[in-house]
Amino acid sequence: MLVIHGVTRSRASRIIWLCHELDLPFRQVPVIQGYRTADPDALSTRSPEFLALSPAGAIPVIEDDGLVLSESMAATLHLARKHGGPVAPATPAEDAQMLQWSFYAATAIEDDALTIQMLTRPEATDEDREIIDEAIERLERPLKVLDAHLSANGHLVGGRFTVADLNMAEVIRYGWNDARLRDAWPAITEWLAGCQARPGFLRMWEARLAEPV
Repeated sequence: MLVIHGVTRSRASRIIWLCHELDLPFRQVPVIQGYRTADPDALSTRSPEFLALSPAGAIPVIEDDGLVLSESMAATLHLARKHGGPVAPATPAEDAQMLQWSFYAATAIEDDALTIQMLTRPEATDEDREIIDEAIERLERPLKVLDAHLSANGHLVGGRFTVADLNMAEVIRYGWNDARLRDAWPAITEWLAGCQARPGFLRMWEARLAEPV
């Protein structure tokens, strides 16, 4: 059975969501980020047994029939290819496009989207708000590309929901708590709502909300 190491309040959410889309059973080992716990006995990214599996000390990690992968998008792309179905690439061209959009999410969008998520809080300072404004400004170029593509195609690849949409949606989610982004990019907002209405996402999100903050 597939083993997912990592709490759902982490990038493990991407893998868990995909497993629900694939009806793929898995066992979850709730490794928590080391910075989130002061309990020396808690299973965390600083625990020796986890570091033996993942020397980088970062979640998620999967074990799949002897294969160990420690990057969430590598895991989702691998599992989609392995198990097939509509979320997986149907052709080599689709495979390449799914890689392209997943890498675009990770390299052009994720850092700034995470900045917005982390600094959007009631106690945000003027400096925090300035950093958020700068992140929104940097996101204009990649989000313009994404919005135009979704306006024309509805989904990222093949006119259907795929692992590429899942990977991108989990990145976009970080920044979409800012109304300026939701209002500026309506096609992305509509597409994200559709992704997050899927039963697979809702099952993952229910489990995520049930975990301690």
